Amino acid sequence: MGERKLPEVKTLVVKVGTYTLSDQRGRLDREQVRSLVDQIAMVRARVPRVVLVSSGAIAAGVELMGLSERPRDIPTLQAASSVGQGLLVRTYADLFAAHGILVGQVLFTQYDFAHRRQYLNARNTFRKLLEHGVLPLVNENDTVAVEEIRFGDNDRLAALVAVLTGANLLVMLSDVEGLYSGDPRRDREARLIHEVKEVTPELTRVAGRAGGEHSSGGMRAKLEAARIANAAGIGVVVAPGREPRVLERVLEGERLGTYFHPSPRRLRSQKHWIAYGATPRGTIVVDDGAREALLSGGKSLLPAGVLECRGDFGAGDAVEVVDARGRTIARGICGMSSLEVNRVKGLHTREAAWRLGGECEEVIHRDYLVLLDRDDTGN
Repeated sequence: MGERKLPEVKTLVVKVGTYTLSDQRGRLDREQVRSLVDQIAMVRARVPRVVLVSSGAIAAGVELMGLSERPRDIPTLQAASSVGQGLLVRTYADLFAAHGILVGQVLFTQYDFAHRRQYLNARNTFRKLLEHGVLPLVNENDTVAVEEIRFGDNDRLAALVAVLTGANLLVMLSDVEGLYSGDPRRDREARLIHEVKEVTPELTRVAGRAGGEHSSGGMRAKLEAARIANAAGIGVVVAPGREPRVLERVLEGERLGTYFHPSPRRLRSQKHWIAYGATPRGTIVVDDGAREALLSGGKSLLPAGVLECRGDFGAGDAVEVVDARGRTIARGICGMSSLEVNRVKGLHTREAAWRLGGECEEVIHRDYLVLLDRDDTGN
């Protein structure tokens, strides 16, 4: 199958999805969990800093509650997660203990990443756990998460955790072999793509057509996760979770699954958080002149270039910047409230300062602005 060259891995994040850990009835597959634990224990001999992002709480809850199948409504899913999380952690803790590995549970909602203070606190927690040789076991806090603060199938969560922990590699174990050029169930010409240099909009459209994993995430979610991790200089491998010794073989350089190369233009920590961690509280629409100044000139966003302000946000909140055609340009930390932006939009700096009764700073300073090299509208 050949070899692939990976960077030296000092910190590894492993993400395993629901269907990789579940049997055909939607219940926790203990033999599969045991296999995963054995592999991680083996890997820790060469990579001591390992973080596991694991789904499976709902599958464990389905079993304990005696449900005939995985529920579909959110309240019952959350109830199953509440019941199952304890079993999932206990199962992992017992299996890792046999290898002399201590496990620490970490539960997240997207809220924890969207607020800078919580984000930094979480980073400090991970640092201490890893310093003490503890294996962090991470999952979404399904019990309290509502749609607005959900990650989905842990793909995005895994990417953000990889960034948070300064990982070198993220391995996402799935029930598909990797990214295909088409849907292998319908297209005989579809081929497995072993290497991806950049996650482009066209590649995302290909993933949408290719279908694949039955989870709530699917391949498009994995591409989004890869893009987030790659932007921080982290390589990502999507590989089949039930393949024998999959983790060891990936780390040995075997060309299993799809490898997404880290971006050569690595975002600094704070700018990465602005782009992918912070949740935009509003949208600022800019004219063509401001669009060009932002994309080509490396300028700050001034009031004169603002056409419209949507949403209710305060100074210091994250916002999305779009052009007049609705295409996403950037994300940034706004230096004004939405009320202030609406008062000064379209005005030159001196007139804006007079309107606000003092000095008028930039709407978004370039140090707190991250350009996004993609078209979120799909156009």
